[in-house]
Amino acid sequence: MIPPLFTGLCDDAALFPPGNASAEQAVPAHREHRGAWYRDLVGPFLAAPGHLPGVLRVAREAQVLVPLVLVVPEGPETLAAAVRATEGKAGIELLGVELACGPGGSSAEAASRAVDALNRELVEGVWGAIEVRRGEGLAEALDVLAATTFRAKFRTGGTVAGAFPGEDELAGFIADCAARKVPFKCTAGLHGATRHTDPVTGFEHHGFLNILVAAHAAVRGASAGEIAQALRIRSGGELADTLRALTPDDVADTRRAFTAYGTCSIAEPLDELTVLGLVTRPHD
Repeated sequence: MIPPLFTGLCDDAALFPPGNASAEQAVPAHREHRGAWYRDLVGPFLAAPGHLPGVLRVAREAQVLVPLVLVVPEGPETLAAAVRATEGKAGIELLGVELACGPGGSSAEAASRAVDALNRELVEGVWGAIEVRRGEGLAEALDVLAATTFRAKFRTGGTVAGAFPGEDELAGFIADCAARKVPFKCTAGLHGATRHTDPVTGFEHHGFLNILVAAHAAVRGASAGEIAQALRIRSGGELADTLRALTPDDVADTRRAFTAYGTCSIAEPLDELTVLGLVTRPHD
């Protein structure tokens, strides 16, 4: 079974790097996830505008309905066309839009432009998330989001070392979100349950369990330093013990803060959670 702490935690980002699955692979796989015993772990299917033709074709051919979140990395100027491309299309149900802040201006100004674009283009029932810029002005950008219903999205990795924020930077973001009651999701780089060093690239990867523990600490009022310490833990057993001790209220508060993360593989987090005893497979 999938405990409430992990319900909907893993958004299906199979189409994105480093997985880069084709629509022919990813759409049927998502359908299988939705019918499997672990289906409650799985969030919506993520696709960028460039993925849509393939996703729509495969969904129509298979006569399936894909619960879709549209990821718009180019910024507000491309949002209207991207949303129009989903309207009235058989095979997809648009649940949400994740919009990156565009270039130019301060971080707060960029966040304001993204907010305005989402307010113009989203219909009732479709939620929005804004990928805020890292670095200077982040807190001011979160101030903008705090006055809206939109979530913050934060990039936690990529294909170069500089794409991975350090513990202090990520802790500051989590603390700032908690202080403003802005829910957040993470994207990229969370290829394991715990913090680890990739043996091939040497990149330092955050763990999704670390972020859950850090989010719990943040909503309880922990300092950024204490949150950073949670992000440094490399022991899966230690993280699992902390999470097992959460009360139902703790779980609800933690997941209101940390809504989801994108992963190219559903099997990998599922396997790690199972090994740590946080998820129990049904008996055959």
